[in-house]
Amino acid sequence: FFVEPEAKLLFVVRIVGIIKLSPKPRKVLQLLRLKQLHNGVFLKVNKPILQMLKLVQPYVTYGYPSLKTVRALVYKRGYGKVSKQRIPLSDNSVITNALGKHGIYGTEDLIHEIYTVGPHFKQAANFLWPFKLSAPRGGFKCKRHGYCEMKGGDWGNREE
Repeated sequence: FFVEPEAKLLFVVRIVGIIKLSPKPRKVLQLLRLKQLHNGVFLKVNKPILQMLKLVQPYVTYGYPSLKTVRALVYKRGYGKVSKQRIPLSDNSVITNALGKHGIYGTEDLIHEIYTVGPHFKQAANFLWPFKLSAPRGGFKCKRHGYCEMKGGDWGNREE
């Protein structure tokens, strides 16, 4: 029988602000580049990342994005990091100048590298500025309960 392969890509969104956050989760959120409320980043699924997510689980929500989701995010909300500045991905020359040496020459190459978690995923994900998302329309259901709990809240793994 067919077993679906384990997902290699995560999209993590921060859902809790800065107030009353203990130092350890604060540092982990900083390392994951989730410095603001409603910031989102792509991460590779590996042991250290999963351990870090376990520490900050009540403060983030995450899931496994589809190709359609990755494409929509990069095209709609994608900004590149060029010499520590946030530059919109208006044309492929921005991406080529920054990631050309890694064989990534345009937006579609960038999306492919991110989605397949290719050999230059680290550089590609780091080039993308953390996505600044808007708050969910209609608000959160309940920030203090996990998505998989009986009460049904928002934080934790959404597996979608």
